[in-house]
Amino acid sequence: MLKIYGQPKSINVRKVLWTCTELGLPFERIDWGGETRPVTDPEFQKLNPVGMIPVLEDAGQIFWESNSIVRYLAAREGRHDLLPDTPAERAQVEKWMDWQVSDFNNTWRYAFMGLVRKHPNFQDEKQIAESWNRFCSAVGIVAQELTRTGAYIAGAQFTCADIVIGLSIHRWKSIPLERPNLPEIERYYERLCEREGFRLYGRDGGV
Repeated sequence: MLKIYGQPKSINVRKVLWTCTELGLPFERIDWGGETRPVTDPEFQKLNPVGMIPVLEDAGQIFWESNSIVRYLAAREGRHDLLPDTPAERAQVEKWMDWQVSDFNNTWRYAFMGLVRKHPNFQDEKQIAESWNRFCSAVGIVAQELTRTGAYIAGAQFTCADIVIGLSIHRWKSIPLERPNLPEIERYYERLCEREGFRLYGRDGGV
């Protein structure tokens, strides 16, 4: 059975949990990080020397970096619908996954940590406003792409990119500020809610 090391409040851990649900893979989740056991513990550092969750253990092999784990699991199961095997089609999925973990994540971090997690180091009102504006602009980019595709972020079919983008959209909806009216985002969110993995680890799985 797969072992997933990490705590369920983490968006990156929930990417892997959702992926396992999409693939029908049983797993054991083991608490690390957040308010559970510290990732600075030498025991965890043996699993991941950079001290980040999640970590996946599969038949004695260790993997870390959430989006890499999502790709690994889809490839492991031969799910070419989620992660195409042709280079050009696969790149269309992976570009959105790379953008999510870099540019997109960096837009919402300050506002989310300040307003949702209530972290004392993220309470500067100006920085919260700037973060929120950047986040809304990035969500606007997603909305434009969804308008073009008519369905999912990389095209007409649900892919691994929707797992990582979808959880970031869920965070956008969780921040208690007035949001711009983006009907395509609302329709996208409704489509994601049709999937068990998103219901468990997105809509109903916390933020």
